[in-house]
Amino acid sequence: MKKQVKVKPNSKNQKIEEAADGSLIINLKSPPVEGKANEELIQILAEKFEVSKSRISIKFGLSSRNKVVEIDIDS
Repeated sequence: MKKQVKVKPNSKNQKIEEAADGSLIINLKSPPVEGKANEELIQILAEKFEVSKSRISIKFGLSSRNKVVEIDIDS
């Protein structure tokens, strides 16, 4: 499953919102430095979709706020 994700790093609170078009808006506490925000993004998505972190990959937008994330939810 692929999801469009917009991240907002350096937020006070960590939260996930779902937009009307099905994309996700995710507030992250981590700064966008040395991949810390991407690590937190993968962690929070793994918890939300109840999969291991290894089943989530960022396909596009590794250094952008707008990303395409692939989540392997098949057993």
